[in-house]
Amino acid sequence: MKNKDIITVGKITFWLFFLLGNICLLGYMITKIKAFASYGFILLLFATPVNLVVITILIIYGLIYKLYLKECMKASLIICINIPVAILYSYVGIFLMDFNS
Repeated sequence: MKNKDIITVGKITFWLFFLLGNICLLGYMITKIKAFASYGFILLLFATPVNLVVITILIIYGLIYKLYLKECMKASLIICINIPVAILYSYVGIFLMDFNS
């Protein structure tokens, strides 16, 4: 795998789950259809293990092929940007759905 391909894996994984999360949050905020919030929660449950598996594979690949370790770490860090976004969206979703009362 080339350096560019490794970074692309990280970017695609990041953008896929970032955009799906935005669709769920904005879909609920605009339409107030609770299905968007439900799908957002399901997305959170699905995206967490998928992202962890991708990160694990990238790190193992980088450890096996030391030449690509730096790119694998960069790709993993790009995916990790979704963590604070997911936490923020969870709090916003809980606030909007009035789960806190």
